[in-house]
Order: sequence, then C-alpha cells, then structure tokens
Amino acid sequence: MRQILKAAAVAAALIAATGAMAEIRVPSSQAEITLSFAPVVKSAAPAVVNIYTRKVVERRRSPFEGDPFFERFFKDFGFSGPSRKRIENSLGSGVIVDPSGIVVSNNHVVGGADEITVVLPDRREYEAELLLADARTDLAVLHLKGAEDLPALKLRDSDTLEVGDLVLAIGNPFGVGQTVTSGIISALERPGLASRKRGGGDDTDARLFIQTDAAINPGNSGGALVDMRGRLVGVNTAILSRSGGSNGIGFAIPANLVARVVESAEAGADEVRRPWSGVVAQVVDQDLASGLGLARPTGLILKDLHPLSPFAEAGLKVGDVVTAIDGEEIASLAELSFRLESRALGETAKVAYLRRGEARVAEVALTPAPEEPPSDLRKLEGVGPLSGAVVANVNPAVIEKLDLPLNAEGVAVLSVSGRARANNLRPGDVIRAVNGAAVFSSEDLDALNADMPGPWELQIDRGDRSGTLAAKR
Repeated sequence: MRQILKAAAVAAALIAATGAMAEIRVPSSQAEITLSFAPVVKSAAPAVVNIYTRKVVERRRSPFEGDPFFERFFKDFGFSGPSRKRIENSLGSGVIVDPSGIVVSNNHVVGGADEITVVLPDRREYEAELLLADARTDLAVLHLKGAEDLPALKLRDSDTLEVGDLVLAIGNPFGVGQTVTSGIISALERPGLASRKRGGGDDTDARLFIQTDAAINPGNSGGALVDMRGRLVGVNTAILSRSGGSNGIGFAIPANLVARVVESAEAGADEVRRPWSGVVAQVVDQDLASGLGLARPTGLILKDLHPLSPFAEAGLKVGDVVTAIDGEEIASLAELSFRLESRALGETAKVAYLRRGEARVAEVALTPAPEEPPSDLRKLEGVGPLSGAVVANVNPAVIEKLDLPLNAEGVAVLSVSGRARANNLRPGDVIRAVNGAAVFSSEDLDALNADMPGPWELQIDRGDRSGTLAAKR
C-alpha cells in the first residue's frame, strides 16, 4: 500500500509539471501509477559532470615519526623535519549552466586545486580553469577550455520552491559514477552547519540552504538538485551525518544565490560583489515584542546603522523593526543577509518595517559597501616593526571584507609576514594608535614604520576586544 501511495504522489507531480493537467489528482489508471522520473533524468543528467582535481601539498616530516612519545612532543612544540611534497587527488560534481562551458561547483571541491579535469557523462574530458571561487557561499565557477554547445541546465527562481516539492539529486557519490536519487524539499531557508559572526557579534552571516531528503553522499558535492522540469533549484553542498553517509538530511545552495555568483564570474570579477546592509540588528523575541507593543515576535530591530548604509539613506533609523524584504518575511539575522545577497546589485528592494507600531515600506538601493574613504592599500616595507604587513584604511568595504564591527575606525591589517608576523600582528587587527598617537590612515602608518624608532606600543582592536601590543624592530 505504501508503494502505491508513493507512486501516486510521484505521478501526480510529474503530470502537473508537464502541464498535462491543471491540478494534482489521484492517478486513475495503472499507466499513471507506473510513470517514471526517467524523462526528467534524461533532460537534466547530461549537464551534470564529474570533477577531478590534483593539488600539490607540502608536509613536514618529524624525525621521530612513528615514535608515540617523541612524535607527540615534537608536534606540540612545533618542531618538524624536512618537508615532503605529495599530490592530493579529490573528486566531486558540477553543473553546466551555460552551453559555452560555464560550470558551477563547490569551492571546497575545486578551491586551491592545481589541476582541474571535468568529465561529461558522454565521457568527453575538458581541462578547466577557475574563473571565480567564493568561500562565503562555498561556490566556484569554472570554464571548460575549448567547449561549446554543451548541454546546460536552466536555473529556477528558488524563491518559488515550497516544502513538499519533488526533487532529484544528481552527482557522483563515492566516485561510483553518475547517480540519481529522489526526494522532496524538506525545508527552506535552513541555516547551515556553521555560521559567521558579523558586525561585532550582533549579526550572523549563516548561509541559508534548501534541505532535502534526497540522498546526498560524499562526491555529490557540487552536483545538481533539480525539479520535475529538470531546472536547477540548488547546488548540493553538504550532509548532516555522524557516519559520513546520507541520513536523509542534505543541503543545497539555492539557485538564486548561485545565479549571483555566476553573474560575477561571467562579468570577469575576481570576487563576488554583494549588496551591503550596513546595519546591526537583533531578532525580536517575545520579551522585545512585548516591550515594543507587538502582538507577536516578528522581524529584526535595528540597533545601529552605518552613516553610509543604504538602509539609513532610505530613511530607516535605530529602533525600527524590519519585517520583510520584497514580501518575504524576515525571521532571523541569516535571512536578512540571504535576502540581500540573492538579489542583483543596482536594483532596489522593498523593505517593510515598523516604526512605533506603524507599518511602513522603504525602497532600499542594493549597492556594494562603498570605498569611502579610499582603502589606500599599502604593504609596509623597510626595517620597521610592522614591515611585511599589508594595511588599508578602514571603510565600509574593508569592514565587510574583514567582518569588522560596524563602528570600526583606524587602519586594518589585511595580511602579515616578516617582522609584522614576528610581532604577533594578525589579519583583521585594527590599529588605532601608536605610542598614544592616533593613526588615521595607512599613509600615516607607513611613514611611522619607516622613521619611528622602537619600541612601539600599538593600540589595537582584535575582534570584540581592545588592548595594546608591544612591537620592536
């Protein structure tokens, strides 16, 4: 009985998807019950590829390797022997999204690879070049050299998905070859397994995933999640499992977010430019709702806005409660980031909000974090205590890149080497003053590093902490 009921649901969805009937109904014949996913697979599977990567890694060997006591001792204290290079091979999946050979996959599949080979289901092989890798979304875009007229999947508007929709997952699990599994959309806008703190710990940039019970296993990463019309609704990226195998809880990156990354890659950008909110917000819980006079907990209350924030320019203020973006309710910090990042730059978003209980709507421009003042990127050189550091003026673009607090001021450290590293400076540090004198620009710090003798006492902000750091030449 269970098999018949499941077949009935599949048949009804397939018929509705192909336009053969106006609404879902119970199958009325044996022919309808025996309908298959095969037409969808034949349409979508040729555009799902296998990806093979090679990466040369260097590993230092301990002279006491194999000895339990000394091996642990040397590891704990950082001692190591001569280095040894070895080749790491990995595999995953990808999806062709343009007939010219544009392939999207996961960043964790292809990121850092020295060689990337893509194999189509018909066994054609192509060397691939990496156009863009985005760790924030875990997406990467490849171009297949010499490819043309390839099968490609169309992207569906992932905002139109509903829980219960039928989907297929296509990929190369465990390297056994292309495999198709079926399931449903189990949940939408599901936070991932990890999140990032933003804006001094008050905002969270957790990616929101499509959750599915279609089996996703190692090697499926980067593969396609398609609907019953063979359209790409998401890129498979992770599973929730203690054993490493599928437990029916898989995650896919929504197609709307995929589209933004692909657009950046096709435009020749070396990084994804995203709409910037410039706000710090807090989820409205029951206590806050009661204090604000709201009937129920809803939305996010704005705690701070950068002076250049597009929300501020649209008229929003501290204390306003953002409830929806383009008609989509905002119930978490992650949803605010996702709703903005899945929209294209240059457009506007309708932001619904409450001010002292009054419902309002504002048109907010979708613009990237501005470079005001100019970053003035500099690598500090010479014999100064900060030599080897790459620094920049703090502005909204730098705040966004380094996940700094919204009110950060001073000079930010982007990378360190040489004396800067020896003096314990770290990427993400913000230098506020040197020996009690405020530092206003990277140019000031460059001049001090060249001329000012030590010792130095740096006033720095590191994450949500402030303190001093001694530095010497």
